[in-house]
Amino acid sequence: MSVLIDTVAWVRVEGGRILCARPRGKDVFYIPGGKREGAESDLETLLREIKEELTVLLEAGTAVHVGTYEAEVPDLPGGAMVRMSCYTADYEGTLAVSSEIEEMDWFSYADRGRVPPVDQLLFDDLRASGDLL
Repeated sequence: MSVLIDTVAWVRVEGGRILCARPRGKDVFYIPGGKREGAESDLETLLREIKEELTVLLEAGTAVHVGTYEAEVPDLPGGAMVRMSCYTADYEGTLAVSSEIEEMDWFSYADRGRVPPVDQLLFDDLRASGDLL
């Protein structure tokens, strides 16, 4: 039986580029967000993770689900899958990396190969909709 990793991610696109973050000790960038803790809802997970990672407060009332994606996790054995529920939302504050995040950057579609397979599915949809350069 394969493992399913349940995550929630914040989709922030500005000027045709999407915000991505690289956790400390990792070589790969991800869409900001993370794993659910206990019985947290998607929104609770999203608000907590983005505050922890990027030091901003998402405005809960502006959160909109934009899609859910599933893909294999290439560096985990046994066919582990990740599910990423993606939301847009406005925020308050200034984006800044936290102690968990080494760096953040704005990616275009040309950077698609620098993110994991599940994130690449989101990149494909954003490109198809004209939102990602």
